[in-house]
Amino acid sequence: MTIIPDMSGLALDDPGMCQVEIPDDINYATDQYTQKLKLYAKSIPYAIESNARMQDMLDFILLRITQCIEAKDFEPGLVQWDSMVTYWTMLKYPIPKEKRIRLAKLYFHVATTPGMPTQVMAICVDGLSNLTRSKKKLSVDDMRLPWKPIYNILRKDLFLTRRQFDQLSWCMGYIADLSRRFFHPAAIEEMLSTFLPGINGTNLDSVLSSQYYLLTFLPLTHPQSYLPMLCRLWESINSYMYDERMLQFLSSLAEMHVDPTISDPARIYEIPDDEKSEDEGRPKWKWDNNAGETWAGLYKDVGIFTEHEWHHIMCKCLASMEIPLKDAGSLTTGPTADTSSSFEIGRLPKANWRIPSLAKLIVYSMTLDGVPAPASTAPTPLYTPMPSGVSTPQTGGAVGDYLTVPLHKWGRPKMYLGGSKALDSLARLIASTEHFFHPANSGSWTSDLTAFVKYIVYEFNKRWHEEQLPDCKTPEARRLTRVMKRELVKCLRTVVLLAIFSQDSSTVSNVQSALKSMSCMEPDLVFQPVLERAIPSLEALVEVPYLRVVDCPFLTVPQTQRTLSVIKALSSIVPAIVSRDVYYPGARHLITILQLLVPGIDLLCTTAFLSEVSQYIMFGDVTSSEGPEADGVEFAPHLNGHITLGDGIDDTMELQLPNDMEDALLRDSTAGFASWVANFIRRVIQLLENLPEEGADGSAGGTTEVEVVDAVTGACSQICVHLSDSLFDLVLNMIFDYASTNVRSNAVRAIHQLVECVANAHPAKTLAKFLPFCVENIRTEIEHGASSVRTTSSSLPLPSDATLHWNLAIFRGCVYNDGSALLRYKGELLSLFTLLRDKTFSKRGFTWSGKLLSSALITLTHTYPIENKFVNPEQWNDEDFQRNHHLHWGKLFESGEVKITWHVPSTEEIDFALQLFRELVEPAMNRLDLLLETSSRDAIWRNDFCRYLSFVREAFTGIPTIFKEIISPDIAQSMLTTSDIINEIPEMIASVESLASGFCLTDPQDARYKYITGLRRRFGEFLHAASLSLQKQGEENTVDAVQMLISSIRTYMLEYGDSKDSYSVNCEQYNSEINVARQYSGQKVWPRAVFVRRARFYHSSRLYWNSLERARGPLENSLLDDVVEWSMWHYPSVRQSSQSLLESLTSVYDGLRLRALPVLYKALQPGTDDDRMKGALWTLNISSFGRFAISELTLASEILLQLLQCHHNEKVFSFPLFFKLGDSFFQPSIQNCVSTVTDNCLNHFLEPCYLIYDVKTPALDEALLTLKTCLSFNKSENSITLRAREKRIQRHASPLEQTQAVLEIANDTETHWRYAIVAVRILRTLLRRDVPTSPSHLRLFLEKACDSDPTMRYYAQRGVMKALRYIKLRSYCQHPEALVLTSPTNPLRCNIPIEVSHSATAEVLTNFSSRVPVKSSETLDLNSIYCDTLHEGWLAWSGTLTVYKPPHKSKSPFEWESSSAEALSCLREVTVDASFWKKLSGHFAEENHENVVVQDHISCVKSIFQILGEEPWGLLKPKLEMLLADEEKNMQRAAAELLAGVLNGSKHWPQEAQDRIWRWFTPYIKKTLGQSMKTETVPIWTSFVEYMFHHKDPRRLQPLVEHIVEQFNNMDYSGPSSLESIKVLALFRAFYTELEWKFTPWADSTLERFWREVHSEHDDVRSHVAEMLAFCNGIKWQPKPSSPDVETFVRECRELPTDVDLMGICGTYHTDRVLELVEKLKVWREQRLPGVIAHQSTYDRVGIVVCRWLLQSVQSTDAVSAFDYILPLMPELFRFTEVHDNEELARRANLLLVRMCGVAPPQSMISHLLNAIFSAIQKAPSWKVRLKALPILQVLYFRQLPLISESEVDDILDVLCQCLDDEVVEVREMVGTTLSGILRLSPRRSVVTLKDRFVKLAGKVQLPRRESPVYNAAIRQRHAAIIGICALIDSFPYTIEKWMPGLLTTVMLEHTHDPIPISTTIHRCASNFRKTHQDTWHEDSRRFTDDQLTALSTLLTGSSYYA
Repeated sequence: MTIIPDMSGLALDDPGMCQVEIPDDINYATDQYTQKLKLYAKSIPYAIESNARMQDMLDFILLRITQCIEAKDFEPGLVQWDSMVTYWTMLKYPIPKEKRIRLAKLYFHVATTPGMPTQVMAICVDGLSNLTRSKKKLSVDDMRLPWKPIYNILRKDLFLTRRQFDQLSWCMGYIADLSRRFFHPAAIEEMLSTFLPGINGTNLDSVLSSQYYLLTFLPLTHPQSYLPMLCRLWESINSYMYDERMLQFLSSLAEMHVDPTISDPARIYEIPDDEKSEDEGRPKWKWDNNAGETWAGLYKDVGIFTEHEWHHIMCKCLASMEIPLKDAGSLTTGPTADTSSSFEIGRLPKANWRIPSLAKLIVYSMTLDGVPAPASTAPTPLYTPMPSGVSTPQTGGAVGDYLTVPLHKWGRPKMYLGGSKALDSLARLIASTEHFFHPANSGSWTSDLTAFVKYIVYEFNKRWHEEQLPDCKTPEARRLTRVMKRELVKCLRTVVLLAIFSQDSSTVSNVQSALKSMSCMEPDLVFQPVLERAIPSLEALVEVPYLRVVDCPFLTVPQTQRTLSVIKALSSIVPAIVSRDVYYPGARHLITILQLLVPGIDLLCTTAFLSEVSQYIMFGDVTSSEGPEADGVEFAPHLNGHITLGDGIDDTMELQLPNDMEDALLRDSTAGFASWVANFIRRVIQLLENLPEEGADGSAGGTTEVEVVDAVTGACSQICVHLSDSLFDLVLNMIFDYASTNVRSNAVRAIHQLVECVANAHPAKTLAKFLPFCVENIRTEIEHGASSVRTTSSSLPLPSDATLHWNLAIFRGCVYNDGSALLRYKGELLSLFTLLRDKTFSKRGFTWSGKLLSSALITLTHTYPIENKFVNPEQWNDEDFQRNHHLHWGKLFESGEVKITWHVPSTEEIDFALQLFRELVEPAMNRLDLLLETSSRDAIWRNDFCRYLSFVREAFTGIPTIFKEIISPDIAQSMLTTSDIINEIPEMIASVESLASGFCLTDPQDARYKYITGLRRRFGEFLHAASLSLQKQGEENTVDAVQMLISSIRTYMLEYGDSKDSYSVNCEQYNSEINVARQYSGQKVWPRAVFVRRARFYHSSRLYWNSLERARGPLENSLLDDVVEWSMWHYPSVRQSSQSLLESLTSVYDGLRLRALPVLYKALQPGTDDDRMKGALWTLNISSFGRFAISELTLASEILLQLLQCHHNEKVFSFPLFFKLGDSFFQPSIQNCVSTVTDNCLNHFLEPCYLIYDVKTPALDEALLTLKTCLSFNKSENSITLRAREKRIQRHASPLEQTQAVLEIANDTETHWRYAIVAVRILRTLLRRDVPTSPSHLRLFLEKACDSDPTMRYYAQRGVMKALRYIKLRSYCQHPEALVLTSPTNPLRCNIPIEVSHSATAEVLTNFSSRVPVKSSETLDLNSIYCDTLHEGWLAWSGTLTVYKPPHKSKSPFEWESSSAEALSCLREVTVDASFWKKLSGHFAEENHENVVVQDHISCVKSIFQILGEEPWGLLKPKLEMLLADEEKNMQRAAAELLAGVLNGSKHWPQEAQDRIWRWFTPYIKKTLGQSMKTETVPIWTSFVEYMFHHKDPRRLQPLVEHIVEQFNNMDYSGPSSLESIKVLALFRAFYTELEWKFTPWADSTLERFWREVHSEHDDVRSHVAEMLAFCNGIKWQPKPSSPDVETFVRECRELPTDVDLMGICGTYHTDRVLELVEKLKVWREQRLPGVIAHQSTYDRVGIVVCRWLLQSVQSTDAVSAFDYILPLMPELFRFTEVHDNEELARRANLLLVRMCGVAPPQSMISHLLNAIFSAIQKAPSWKVRLKALPILQVLYFRQLPLISESEVDDILDVLCQCLDDEVVEVREMVGTTLSGILRLSPRRSVVTLKDRFVKLAGKVQLPRRESPVYNAAIRQRHAAIIGICALIDSFPYTIEKWMPGLLTTVMLEHTHDPIPISTTIHRCASNFRKTHQDTWHEDSRRFTDDQLTALSTLLTGSSYYA
């Protein structure tokens, strides 16, 4: 018997605790992980098992795992034993490293074994993830893994064939990602040689898939060889998906390589290379010889990147923010290009969200790598202000010249914020997006922007603390500096403070997280600004009369969103407020904040703030204690202490006082706690009084009210725990006074929670205060008739019962904590419980009485922590702490420092609990027994039954841990034989061994144990008897009794172990507390509450372990049977409750499902009551039943047959049963139920396949043997393995019986059509690759393929395709592994060597257009083979080319397997029959909504002809000829589908047979695909051509090629109608788009022919011309390494300078045509027709073609090449935008120019682009062109900001300043808008210089009289100056620069009454200023003097607004 320590003598705050004995092998262990276990062991109040014992348990589990794998018992054996490893790890015992390594390898090899069941693969991947998650526990030095097994499966599965149905891509990708860090770096060359040849830039799928392989497999440790190559590739490819994955990869690299030792080349030779696959090599490439040099890391210009690479990264970073600029979607080019990728790419694991990747990339690239700029003081620093020092030149030229002369003459050295280039780039990025943080400009992008800021500070904080650790490997010179930290916070502060007022919840959450991190990093920069925003808003919180509103239903109506925002912001900086370590001065502001928050306690954000604050402090007045005085300190704890630094633009920060003064101020402030606590409690009480009336369920109001009450009482509970004794007494008295003098029916639940708050803090005091009062009132109320009206269902409480309910609620709250406090009231409690049991008749009365008993029992018998203060109990009780607790606020603990006081049930408490059962529960059970024997069952009987059963049920609910359940050997054996794990030997069925977890009674011989277990068994027997009795009675008026019975069964079966201390709930709460308390990643010190929660979580995990396996004896079986019966009862509410209970029971009671399924099936038989049948169906729909049955092959047949046989019932339910679906209620028929259940089952019904047992697994066998060597085996274990193998063979040996049974149902003419379709679906799934297809199986599919029902035909055709494909696979897969991977060995397929040269590439491409027939030859060369798919050669060759040999003249190359002979005979019998083709073609020709060929139809026909060859051709040909002759659309579609199927199926026929087919078809080509083709059939034949050329060598289809090319060349495109031209072009387009790169030999001649039509009269023709221009440029793009081999390409990417166009991305193919266009457009412009016929001009036609072509180019993968064509055409493109009589041309040109800005150009091209735009702005004769060009400049500048150098910024400013003198007002105003955006990100020296110029110009220009000839010029000049000044002011929308007050209050005010447009410009600027600064005016106003404020007010409103 376990000795229970006597805790009855311990007080709540007694520092003494149970001294538990820790096993020696844990207590004295020295390794790190056992030391962690020791901390867990010390945190709970009972002894845990020794490490040795648990290691033995682990060894046993691993032994069983090895036996399962050796016996190949993967399902269910391995699955269940793996779950045991998961449960074992919950107990926190360490896994020895050697076992961890060997188990991880075993999991890896299981998961990468071809053919492994998906479920097994998934659990092994999860196991691998858990074992390798910690980088400290395992590294590549400990374990290596091979990469080829993953790749071999992934590459076969990624791109599906048209008839393939399975996929593993996501899972394989996930394994690769997990395993990558264990791939040996020596494999890099082999990986590159494997992946790079597969890249073909003309096909996005190949680019994205190859990129995925590269970035998922390449080891991250040594990227020096491949990183330059990856960056080169990236720069050349326009794809959003490519960008996302690349950013994720680079972020991982940046984080890893702050440690220089990781990439040391010497490491490659130090790591053992012991994991190579058989097909894996180690090529040796020539590398730079660094022998003898000390490795210094990968460091380059910016982190591990060059300046060139960094600018490109930052450009992608800016684009990733997805900020719209009202620019017609300039960011859509990448996503548009991605639309050309196939759906298979989407099956790969998605890249991580780009925002965290970007943040990590930037932070881990920060280092001291540049000249540091002087410390910034601007809120958003960018550049340090510099004195002008330059006299303004006095020039006599134009205003523009005057303004720009000196700007480009600066030559100062480049300086960087904090000395870090990455930080400087971040500051520029933040500054460029600052405007979009403001709530007024919020949108979908705001969440991303704020998330970016959140992750920036998160990653910075994480790295900062990592670099403070003594074992940090980052060199000192490369670490973050304090200056960087401070500058980062300044950089982000303004935007964060802007975004806190957002109304978007995700944005606010991001901002809160960012603020929290920033307040911990630099609290003095964040604390004061937040307070200055918070205090005015909190002062606006006012009390109003009770007002019911939607957002906040009572007490406080927030006047603005601002109030909520600032409270959330305050919650974010709680550490800075309360923690003396984080921010010493912060605490003195706390009481002020708390006082202001009192009126708003009903706001959830307020309660969150209070809850977090209260777990860090003690509420107590220390002013009466002795301590240091704050003599001479005049600062009160208010918020007006600040200093302003001298230059006027520095930070406003709180004045820092000495710590002793701060302590004195804080000490004084604690005097306000008493009044605040009193006000808080009054406010809580007022909240309770104003709650809505409670409903029938006992809740007041709706979800909102319940949430608010829960939140307020949660905060109140935390506060009560941390009150000083005097304040606790004050609160206790206030609550008692309220509770004892009031009864509020609307606040019964709330008063219970409120009393619970004080009981949680001090249960003894609370009981002493409340118990006598409650007992007396309860007795009085019952004596006067309270709860005397009998009810058994929920209803509104009677007013006369209110006082009873009120006191019951109070009393229940009193018994919340510490069972020892209850012992002194045993007599009162017994007497009261007896009274309540016997005298409460209403449902609420007896329910709450039972809950009171349950709470008391839980308090007595459960193990739980009894305090949760912010310091340990001994410190809390220390007098010195009580006097100086304010010095300890915010204290954080290490794990070993925390001491927890637990409640451990004492002997007296246990005895009292058992006494309650003897004296209360037993008599109630006796009365229940008597009630059951009563035959007359009226309303009184039902009431007595319900109330007594409720009382008993609640009693047993309160003792889940009073005894430990011990399973007897007999019951254990019975459980094994009736387990849900069927066909498994008993030894391989997992079970758990009972562990210590705080149960009260553990000795079965103890009389107390026997008593409580016997009583519980009696309770179970009663429940069974009651079930039988009530089922017989079956009346409607017994529903309440049945519901109570079901709830009682739930209690009996499930209330055990962790049911009241749920593992999942504790896990969630622990993680929640961690997230709230976390200040930085990797944090080791936490608030004490976190460790208390962790201890409780660990305790619950041990309870959960003991709850995994429950005894299932005869009584439990009977109760399970009862619940199954109730789930099919005729009342819906009972069925639903029972089904819910059944679902819960399946997770605890093994064997329930097998026990229930026969009963459920029986209920589906004919003659069963509809309600019962419906109940059975919905029970089967529970995943625990239906999914279980369908996934177990031995059970699947029965459930399928049972469901299929339900067609006997077509009747709608006669009794109403409603279920909710969406927002509507339906009354479904039986058939709808069957349909739902069947669909859900079939979704989990997988094709049976046992090939895994035949696959050879040498690597797995080796890993298995390695693990076995560290485990102890005996001879008996070998026999277990043998028996497990025999059982597995037996389980899978017998063929599935369901196939024949389902076939009979499908063939039965009486089967309803819906069931027949289901049968066909099942049969299609039952087609297996591991056994031959039966002829009857195939015959059914062939017959149903001609069925009249289209759905039936769909599934049948797919069944035909699958069956015939499996015949092909079985015939040509040489071994089981190949069959699993669907990798047949085609006898015609071969690999030929190819010369690695550019000439070989050209020869391969040229051969595609050869008209010489390919003939069989003994020597294979490029002229005697077919190349259907050309995957290699674009970038590099691997050395071989996969090709197909031509077939023999007359002999078929294929011989089908003999075991499929019967199926083939059946195929011939059915298909070599004219009637089959007549029916099939008839169905194909039926009218439907398809405008293109149906690929399933084609594939079905193709499969037949592929297998049978020419045999059916003679029967199909006449029908096909008839269809071809009929011009009706549907007939043509049917003909196209049949024809495509035959021609594709004949691909590998003997050559003579192919020739015969083509000789027949060739005459039809010209007729069918020629002039006679109708417009409505064009899409049909176009899709036919697409299908024919998909992945085909065009020489296979030579007649078709010749016809299409000939038609294209001979067509007259200038005819009167374009219809004929479009037919030809549509076919030609299908031809070249499917050929892709293989179209190259036709490209030149095609483009030459198309070029003549560039000004065609037909718009459709010109559209094709534009498309062809873009297409040809794409396929002509090819990289230019000196040799197309991988090694050369990678080396040259690394060695050649960036200005060498190694990727060949520069557009050169169309250069001559572009230059020709440039010249001709000038001529055509002059010849342009005027007016409405302008669109007919050659100029307009060609212009639209150019715009279409270039727009398509910038939206393609090779978008970068378009810039070489756009630049020469730029002047003309701007002219296009101004044409006023051709809207389409102007629109397309403008769209092109905008979209162009979204593509990152080569950095060398930026200056050319800018010059072209400058030219348009400066030289365009039309002012409209200038007006169009300026926005383009804005967009380009914003999108490509990181690529634009400082000198180029100066050039932009020069041009804009010159344009200020433009004669057109609209242009000048647009210049101002552009100038303000660019100045925001310009060097401050330019800003200061321009400010001086604009001011001097404004003062220099004197306005003459209006009649003067120079008046307009003077107005223009002054307007130019004013626009410039306004641009300067607008460029800093959220800050006040040093020079800004002077400009606003002198220059602008002086000219505010000038003539229009000067005055309107000033007023608009003033309005913008007011709008952008109103939120921060309390700060900004300090930048102005009083006189300036008066002047500013006059400027803004005409009156002293700010005075």
